[in-house]
Amino acid sequence: MIGANDIYKVMCAMMPLYFAMLVAYGSVKWCKIFSPEQCSGINRFVAVFAVPVLSFHFISQNNPYQMDTKFILADTLSKILVLVLLSIWTICKGQLDWLITLFSISTLPNTLVMGIPLLNAMYGDFTQSLMVQLVVLQCIIWYLILTATYDLFNPEKEISFRDISNFPVQEGAEDSANNIKQEMPNALVMLRLIIVMVGRKLSRNPNSYSSILGLLWSLVSFKWNVGMPSLVRYSIKIISDAGLGMAMFSLGLFMALQPRIIACGTKMAAIGMAIRFIGGPLVMSTASIAVGLRGVRLHTAIVQAALPQGIVPFVFAREYGLHPDILSTG
Repeated sequence: MIGANDIYKVMCAMMPLYFAMLVAYGSVKWCKIFSPEQCSGINRFVAVFAVPVLSFHFISQNNPYQMDTKFILADTLSKILVLVLLSIWTICKGQLDWLITLFSISTLPNTLVMGIPLLNAMYGDFTQSLMVQLVVLQCIIWYLILTATYDLFNPEKEISFRDISNFPVQEGAEDSANNIKQEMPNALVMLRLIIVMVGRKLSRNPNSYSSILGLLWSLVSFKWNVGMPSLVRYSIKIISDAGLGMAMFSLGLFMALQPRIIACGTKMAAIGMAIRFIGGPLVMSTASIAVGLRGVRLHTAIVQAALPQGIVPFVFAREYGLHPDILSTG
């Protein structure tokens, strides 16, 4: 049973962040303090600096040797199921860019900002550890996959991919005159070029390094009980504390630059809400029951899957210019 005190705790955790969003919205919509170029610069800072430090902070503080295996397995299985279903749908429709957006909407909730205080009030303190574990996996695995797919299907890179493709077609046509079997290596070369291109982008992505370093530190720290020096810990904490606020601030700036608050339109907003609040929990409940989650942990898994849209996916969507209006509405 959720009481008035529990609701107050949730509001105390959420309102400061939404206050940052409202301040940003007003500073552009009414006060005209920031130009569109300055807003893009702020979002750039959040995407390549604040979010990586925030990811490192949470990953480094999580004990990788005490993870809830079934809970993590249920979350991973649900994301894989969604990814497979969306891949089939987008390939049939020929709209691969929607794979990224729909995956973000359906599987990446606001676990950190809303999940921890809400579930703590509903089910108890043990849910905080479960939510942190989900955040860690999101940072280590799913955000890296997200940025890799953004790089792969970035609209700005369509020309280069088209050039490469025109090169599995021309070479294949010339080679087929001599030996048809030589067409197969061209497809493998195409795949290798794509992997190399994405790999290079990930190697220049700060989120890749922050996730790997955070995981390595947590493995060492909790294995041999090594504490992080106070100078380093406080330096990271001050940036990570600003990370969430700056992400919400960037969201408010983007909303203020749109002609209407529901930037993607009411129809798309309704579809996004159905995917977020119905589709995501349904898949999560199926995966949770399949792996054997029961009782309060099952309830926790389903409720966290029904949380509103996460902040970080919006930051990435705006950074890469792929449907940020839909993510901001979510």
